[in-house]
Amino acid sequence: MDTYRQRSDRTYDVLLVEPEPDSIAGLVRSFEATTLTNNITVVHTSSEAFDFINQRGNYSETPQPDLVLLNLDLPDASGTELLAELKDRPGCRHIPVLVLTESGETSDVNQAYERFANAYLQKPETADEFDQLARAIEEFWLKLAHLAPKRT
Repeated sequence: MDTYRQRSDRTYDVLLVEPEPDSIAGLVRSFEATTLTNNITVVHTSSEAFDFINQRGNYSETPQPDLVLLNLDLPDASGTELLAELKDRPGCRHIPVLVLTESGETSDVNQAYERFANAYLQKPETADEFDQLARAIEEFWLKLAHLAPKRT
């Protein structure tokens, strides 16, 4: 688990569930350039993500995330399975989950929304696109939207 932090008055805890190093680097760099404080924690597998969100095992002292960015293609289980499990648990339903994946297939989009994803986004390919995505997520999800309070 790696955690990255930016400076500002309000801290948002973002969980990035992503196995691909290039995507991790692009997203972390882009979020570091935004104006809000974000603690971005990166986990690489579905099981790590579920432990983190439920504050179990190595993650017992971590804050529950305000927002989850989820790749559907994970090494240990499908991201759609993780999404369904998160949205099935009352203690996790309030956390917005943004699917961030390479697939634009209609069936993948449908599956994600059927499992109550809050948004479906295709992964950027260039540094400028990563920056644009981070600014858009910050603007809507962390500035305009009213996120549910964290549960302890």
